[in-house]
Amino acid sequence: MAARSLPPAAEEMPSPWAPVPFRVAQRTAETSDTVTLVLTPARDAPEFPFAPGQFNMLYAFGVGEAAISISGDPAAPGSLVHTVRTAGKVSGALAAAGPGTIVGVRGPYGSAWPLAAAEGKDVVLVAGGLGLPPLRPALYTMLADRGKFGRIEVIYGARTPKDLVFYRQVQEWRARTDLRFQTTVDAADRSWYGDVGLVTARVPDLRVDPANTVAFLCGPEVMLKFTVQALVAKGMTEDQVYVSLERNMKCAIGLCGHCQLGPEFVCRDGPVFRYSDVRRYLTVREL
Repeated sequence: MAARSLPPAAEEMPSPWAPVPFRVAQRTAETSDTVTLVLTPARDAPEFPFAPGQFNMLYAFGVGEAAISISGDPAAPGSLVHTVRTAGKVSGALAAAGPGTIVGVRGPYGSAWPLAAAEGKDVVLVAGGLGLPPLRPALYTMLADRGKFGRIEVIYGARTPKDLVFYRQVQEWRARTDLRFQTTVDAADRSWYGDVGLVTARVPDLRVDPANTVAFLCGPEVMLKFTVQALVAKGMTEDQVYVSLERNMKCAIGLCGHCQLGPEFVCRDGPVFRYSDVRRYLTVREL
């Protein structure tokens, strides 16, 4: 019996597993173990539009692939920007990729920061560790259309001053008059003139209307928990808080089950969730 061919439309559909080749156009060292890669198509390809908060699967040929948030400007979809910290073989290979290196890209995937719901409201962004790159596209978007939003406040924390990413850009943001950007570190020497302490210590000083504020959080889950508690103490509710849970993503399309969180799949239903929808799962040990 002759093999039955697929319908033409199905034959033309790209495989969700097939990475598109991109070339590293620029590599910038952010810290001792973190780099930002600017990727451009290695061949004629359509632009990769994405929404703030989404991620791509980046493939290091011969090594493997990893889920990495997009950290660039959504208004410039001709190139992709990813900030990568060395944490294993795949991320290490990606972080070591110099200009000209070909990497594979699948995506974009996942949910986005609810910027439409934030219009007309004050917005608080809280980033811990490498949580600033996933939030940066949202900040780009809000600053590009500044009149749609109320006060914008950012709290960014890292372990030490040497662990701060986008250092020059952060200084530019701190100098703006239409944005309040606070930085804090857990520990510092005498060369650091900024705040020292956890990001939660900066929450009481926020100058926003708690009843008319939306908060976007990204960072370690323990930071998310205590930051939400501080925001609630400030007068907000858990329904007003959104978090990015970049945990255990492997396939990006909800098939492998590796990132399952209760009834949710982080790669398919997230990584951005309303905190009140996932809080009960985050309290279950080893879930």
